[in-house]
Amino acid sequence: MTEIDAKIDALVPDWLYLPDIAEMLDIEVTRVRQLVKEGQLLAVRRGENRSLQVPAPFIDGDKIVKGLVGLLTVLRDDGFSDEEILEWMFTPDPTLPGTPAQALSENRGTEVKRRAQALAL
Repeated sequence: MTEIDAKIDALVPDWLYLPDIAEMLDIEVTRVRQLVKEGQLLAVRRGENRSLQVPAPFIDGDKIVKGLVGLLTVLRDDGFSDEEILEWMFTPDPTLPGTPAQALSENRGTEVKRRAQALAL
């Protein structure tokens, strides 16, 4: 869990606090913390009080966006830091089109994961 710089912070459209995610997923906050610890969600410290927050596009209604967990694993295995993952996922890619996070939420996860795997080559 890292604190991110202003440039990357500005790329992410919206953020959610862990208690909000717990409510959306209908689980305890401790379980959300466990998901972060296990690498199934990416949370960073931000804001004046340095609270843990998760990019809102990672949550789809009452579940984690399909394909996110596998994508985070691939990127971390490629050696990406949390900050680099956020930068990659929220930087527009005209060939995609949109951002990888947007493509993931639009159920185009296979292409996003393929691109993430290609980064390691």
